[in-house]
Amino acid sequence: MPPAPLARIAPLARIVQGSGPGLLLAHGAGGSARDNWGPLLPDLAAHRTVVAPDYPGSGDSPYEPGEPTLDELADRLVATAIEEGLDSFDLAGYSLGAAVAVRAATRHPGRVRSLLLLAGVAGGSARLRLLADLAIDLAERPADLARLMLTVVFGETWVDALPEDRREELREALKSPVPDGFRQQFRLAGRADVRAELAAIGVPTLVVSTAEDMLVPPSQHRALAEGIPGARWVELAGGHLPVVELLPQLREVVLEFVKS
Repeated sequence: MPPAPLARIAPLARIVQGSGPGLLLAHGAGGSARDNWGPLLPDLAAHRTVVAPDYPGSGDSPYEPGEPTLDELADRLVATAIEEGLDSFDLAGYSLGAAVAVRAATRHPGRVRSLLLLAGVAGGSARLRLLADLAIDLAERPADLARLMLTVVFGETWVDALPEDRREELREALKSPVPDGFRQQFRLAGRADVRAELAAIGVPTLVVSTAEDMLVPPSQHRALAEGIPGARWVELAGGHLPVVELLPQLREVVLEFVKS
């Protein structure tokens, strides 16, 4: 399959740190490069040139009207890496970013050297689509959206172990306004489907599953691992935000990936 053309693609805001072989990061729906990857950036930058773009309407990238597609996001992430001088790179995608990463690997063969897919969307989940639509419906009701996120984004074990005052602090923090691209990105996460292209992935792939994930459930992660030839599987005992719940364990897994 020839690579997709990248001419005349609008630039995305991005974080660039470190030196060495390239590592491109794709964030999740409603997040940003700093939200989803920030605590890991210093460690990653010690080994790699890290390029972490923000989707339109997230982080420092301005909102754009319309509905983004996986093709568009994949092309724009790859274009961002190329703008930073990376002709080829390893690619780590979190949540919706995992589907974006798969699409980038199939649309731009020869540029993606390997994949890390963390708590990733594969597609075909009616429940995920319903949850995404519910989150969109609650976007104008911050208190209700915070309760939903606290229920499905974080793992049961972690939430149950939090002191009550810490849970209340987290609930209040989750009431902050959603980014402008929240609705677009959650619609895409609920409808994205990369299952048909997984067999075409020909690069080394590590799938990291979050065992207590109630937003993007482990069945989605398993579909990625079973669909990609030779994919390796690692399981973390937490919910959908391991960068919050399980940072030391996640750091160990991701650094093993980049060092290899």
